[in-house]
Amino acid sequence: MLFRQDALDRIRDGRISVVFRRWERARVRAGTRLRTMIGVVEVLAVAPVKRISAADARAAGYPSATAATADLPDKAGDVYRIEVAYAGDDPRVALRAAADLPDFPALVARLDRMDATGVRGPWTRRVLAMIAARPAVRAGDLWAGLGYPDMLTFKRDVRRLKELGLTESLPVGYRLSPRGEAAWARLNPPGATP
Repeated sequence: MLFRQDALDRIRDGRISVVFRRWERARVRAGTRLRTMIGVVEVLAVAPVKRISAADARAAGYPSATAATADLPDKAGDVYRIEVAYAGDDPRVALRAAADLPDFPALVARLDRMDATGVRGPWTRRVLAMIAARPAVRAGDLWAGLGYPDMLTFKRDVRRLKELGLTESLPVGYRLSPRGEAAWARLNPPGATP
């Protein structure tokens, strides 16, 4: 579920507590926690509605129900009313900054499991090495050199490393986070070649 930046800012400061989407079926449910550019947005309730009320339109940041309805895409599906709230910072931000690595053995075991189940064989260290060597380089310029069949598969794997706090997205490309740099240094002691 995507949000425009202005909507995210208003969700964070509490000016928006409801959003509307037109879907064939609900794509989120109550309790879903979405990671966004501003942090975590929690879905509190989801329900289809026949029409948007004036009160709900105001809760969504619109001056009227007509304006809220007009902003929905003209496509098939029901209109869903979704209650949302800002739920705090993205926990990956703190994880990325933690370079002391008290969980290093568990982290290595996790990387090894990811490598063991990868359809292209071991990939985690190759992707970390590429990002370490070429920070801020477009994903489109990285994936083919690593043997990926397409850029989307490459980005999926980078996101898996991001979940471990090892990489961070930049406006263009990626870089190793402080945690990723510390892990990479321990995986590749001085004198070792990536």
